[in-house]
Amino acid sequence: MDLSANRDRLAELILRRSFQYREDPPFTLASGKTSFFYFNCKPVTLDPEGMNLIGRVLFGMIRGTGVTAAGGLTLGADPLANALSVISFQEGEPIKSFIVRKDVKAHGTKSAVEGNVAKGEHVVVLDDVITTGGSTITAIEKAREAGLIVDRVIALIDREEGGRENILALVGRVDAVFTRTEIMERYRKI
Repeated sequence: MDLSANRDRLAELILRRSFQYREDPPFTLASGKTSFFYFNCKPVTLDPEGMNLIGRVLFGMIRGTGVTAAGGLTLGADPLANALSVISFQEGEPIKSFIVRKDVKAHGTKSAVEGNVAKGEHVVVLDDVITTGGSTITAIEKAREAGLIVDRVIALIDREEGGRENILALVGRVDAVFTRTEIMERYRKI
């Protein structure tokens, strides 16, 4: 399957398993805002087919960029980074995965970033859904504190609610596999 076909199939899975729409009562988001639509990406990002598609799409987006690792704030970024890592290895251009902890443990290495990454590596910060960009910004800051160079951010879904712009204040490039507009257009066709 080519990148376009993988994206199309991934959109089908997101619409079927992750996207919800309701007006009464609206969903309350992590930011405290309310919304008529909600993306719970875990049923897709933790699914074997979903992981394969995500890994292939993400790899297609960053292949050949010189990025050596990808990760982000646990839990949303973990399956994305791991899917990308497996597919990249299978494709002969390994990209490592890493995890950014929400809270640093008081024992062991006390590291905010876990994985086989070292200072100076060029990385991609991933997130499943960007709304305000808060969790992505936290991941960027902690990755930089660990000495990683954040090349770009990639989100599975950009809700188009200001998060991309907030992240662009820190990183020169923010991409999304899908935007809210694109998912809503597909939803209306069902």
